[in-house]
Amino acid sequence: MKVDKLLISKLEKLARLELSGEEREGLTKDLSSILEMVEKLQELDTEGVDPLVYINEEVNILRSDQMDKQLSQKDALKNAPDQDGTFFRVPKVINLKK
Repeated sequence: MKVDKLLISKLEKLARLELSGEEREGLTKDLSSILEMVEKLQELDTEGVDPLVYINEEVNILRSDQMDKQLSQKDALKNAPDQDGTFFRVPKVINLKK
């Protein structure tokens, strides 16, 4: 694949960018070098090589969840800027329009 002005302008439009001429030249060089590297990698013989799923064989050792030091409802609501005695009151953040 060749990186040319047309490709750069398409990418610029898709990414909603406004690049200067200098930035376009730099992007052209960078993308060309990336594509050259990918083409070089495609030359490698990967026959018989299993795909890498995990980097190492380590297994996560997880602790069990334990409840500790719970607040009462009264204590939890004590410093709330707005509450109704049972729940925190917060401003509406989702406005559903039908």
